[in-house]
Parts: sequence; C-alpha cells; structure tokens
Amino acid sequence: MKISTLILFLFIPLLSFSQNCDCELNFKWMKTTFEKNDAGFEYTIKQKGNDLYKQHNKTFLSKVKKVTNKTECFELMREWMKFFRKGHFGIRPLNQETNKITESKQWETLNIDKRDFKNYIQNKENNDYEGIWKSEPYIIGVKKVENEYIGFVIEVTDSQWKKGEVKFVIKPDNSCIYYMGDYSPKNFNAAELLGDKYLQLGFVTLERVFPKSESDPKIERYYKAISAEKPYIERLNQNTLLLRIPSFSSNLRTITNNLINDNKEEILKTKNLIIDLRDNGGGSDNNFKVLLPLLYTNPIETVGVELLSTPRNNQRVKDFITNPNWSEEGKEWARKAYDKLAKNEGKYVNLEDSKVTITKFDTIYPYPKNIGIIINGQNASTTEQFLLAAKQSKKVKLFGQTTFGALDISYTYPAKSPCGDFELIYCLSKSLRIPEMTIDNKGIHPDYFIYNEVPKYKWIDFVIDKLN
Repeated sequence: MKISTLILFLFIPLLSFSQNCDCELNFKWMKTTFEKNDAGFEYTIKQKGNDLYKQHNKTFLSKVKKVTNKTECFELMREWMKFFRKGHFGIRPLNQETNKITESKQWETLNIDKRDFKNYIQNKENNDYEGIWKSEPYIIGVKKVENEYIGFVIEVTDSQWKKGEVKFVIKPDNSCIYYMGDYSPKNFNAAELLGDKYLQLGFVTLERVFPKSESDPKIERYYKAISAEKPYIERLNQNTLLLRIPSFSSNLRTITNNLINDNKEEILKTKNLIIDLRDNGGGSDNNFKVLLPLLYTNPIETVGVELLSTPRNNQRVKDFITNPNWSEEGKEWARKAYDKLAKNEGKYVNLEDSKVTITKFDTIYPYPKNIGIIINGQNASTTEQFLLAAKQSKKVKLFGQTTFGALDISYTYPAKSPCGDFELIYCLSKSLRIPEMTIDNKGIHPDYFIYNEVPKYKWIDFVIDKLN
C-alpha cells in the first residue's frame, strides 16, 4: 500500500465528546447559532436557494447521526460550513491538548537511516525533490517512494511531531498534501523548485540543506520576502524601493508605522515604490493607514458595513460599555450604538451617518510617482480592503494574480458550544457594496496579470520593467 493512501486512514487520534453530548447535539447548536447570527447567512440563501440548503442539511444530518467521536464530527461540521463562503468563518475543537498525537504508531512513518540517506543523495546525478530540507522547526528528508515524493521528519524542536513521521506527500501530478503543526491536512496545487535551493509548497517554503547548492540573487531576494515575519524596506535600484509587508496583523502595527516613518524621506524622493503583499492574509485596518498618504492622489471613498442586530451579536457592543480599557468617548459611542441596535433586532443596522466615508489628505506627494502592488491568491480580508483604497490612486497599479476573496462578510465573532466541545467563528457585518460590487468568492483582479509561467522569484523584476 502506498504511503499517501495509508495516511488517509491514519489521521489524528479520535477525540471523545464532553459528558452528555454527541455530534448531533453539537451540529444542531452550530447550525442554529450560525443561522440566527451570521451576517452572511441570509445573503447566501438568497443566492443559492432554500431548496439547495435544505438538501445540504438533510445530507449532513444523516451523516452526523452516525458519528461517535469528536474528530469526525469536527470534519463534518467544517465541511457543512463550506456551503456559505470561502473565508471569515470556522469551527474548531476546544481542549486543544487532546488533539496531540501521543503514540507514533498512530501516524504513518518513513524511517530511513540519515547516514545512508545522505550517501544516496550525494551519489545522485541530478537534483530534484529528493534531499534534506529545512523549514523551522523541522529538518525534513524527501525520498521518492514508487511514484510519489515523501517528506519525513528527520529532526524537530518544539513540536509534537516525531522523528520519522510523514510531513507531506508530493503526488505524481505534482499536487501536494502538507500536514500542519496540528496534523491537519493542507492541499496545494503544485510543488515548485526555485533553482536547486528552495522548495515551495503553497505558502510553505523549504530550504535545501543537503546537498548544498548555490542560488542566484533573485531567488534569494524572493526567499527573503516570502519567509519574512516582519515588514522591511530594501532599495532595488536608484529608482526603485521595495516595501515588503507580510501581514497587517495588529501586533505588527507599531513596527510597520515606525518602518514607514523612519524611511519616509527616502520613499518620498524615490520614483518607484513596489509594495509586496504576497501571502498577506489581512489583520487590522489600522495597520495600513500609514500607507495611504504615500499613495494619495484624490479623495478615497470607503463603502461601509451594516451589522446584523441579534441579542447575541449586540452583546459584543454592550460589553464595550463596561470595558475598563475603553475611553469614555469610546464608551459613549458604544452606548449609542447599542441603543440603535437594540431597537432594530432582526435587522441590518448601519451605525454611521452615511453609506460611504471619504478620506482626504492635505498633500499629494510628487514621489513615489509609480506604485506597484504585488498580490496573489492568499490576500484576503484587511489586505483586500487596503487594495480597494489603494486602487483609487492614480499612482497605483496591481500586479500578480486574483486575491482570495473574503471581505464582504466580516467582523468575526466567537461562540462556544454549550457542551464546551467546539468554538464557532461567524460574522457580524455585511458590506454595503453587496450586491453591486462583491469581493467574496471573486477576489480583486490585478491590473497586470502575471502568468504561472513567470517564476515567482521573477515577479519583482516583472513589476520593475512595467513601472519603468
């Protein structure tokens, strides 16, 4: 039996339910909570039709009645939710410590002597996926078994993974199954070698540590960008600066603001600015506000959102009133907001005075004259909100591939199941762009599409050529 086939049956250990709970009870709680409170539920039903939704529920209810363990229940609940949209929702099992694998026999392994494996690799004439690779906190060997490449753990630190366990499988069609830190599977369309030194599996990049290989500067530049955990600025040539922002996460806001402010003089005297947002999945809108004055040419219009008013959803605003960390001004806003929401239960409520807000700045800087923003299919949420603002500038062009498409239904909020087995994540708001200008499940298209035939490490050069 091939290893990848066996893995499908040797997933994470079976987890038990809390006392007096079962899958059907948890499923019905999730379904009811989502239907009553999610701001995008009604919109999806209007799009897809109630008959299709009834059939969807009938199929899953018949399945959950047969489930006896928490692991299978979690998978079914996650599959049920995919009916609605691509992102901004989720379900996760609680008591995460019970998710750990405690015995290596519960996971497929490939035990190969490291010394023998290195001798085998060293005697190969050509470099391919086989070799020894590094992706913190793992050292991973890749060995061809029949017609598949198996990635197995050689060394690991600070992880529940064990030596010999299979970390990923590259299939004959070059697609890949990669297992995350919690052993959950992630499917990627294609594995890709970047020169001889790097192996990219979706958003996971591995560096070859044996046999050692040289890499050209462009590949090294790409690896630095794609593996960065913090934003940075780098001069590419006399006319061009590169600003890499891997995330708009709130905990990077101070770093991002300081980086822009410390380099503002340099940015404002350079003709071209490239902002690399690849794999930036979002974060906080406040984290991109520092960028807006740099690209500004005309007033920026932002379409607002409306909140679905329900007792559960309104509790979030009510809690702000008693939050000791909120200012008196913030609490006064929360009081007015809660009063408006409470008077309109069951309706969508716009807390602002208008549907569109307009942002203006006093200065239009002559430089940067051209701004190219690099995007890809991993951009979502706040990153897409930034792109909608940036696109309104006459200086800005988008380069790359269509974004993920998860913005219209937003403001995520958690709900813990009564049994304590799961936590549901759903959304409180719906964009007022719906239905005329939707982003969900569509994404934002680039002005200049970069085909897959262009290697990822050449995307920056592609943008440089166009800007010049």
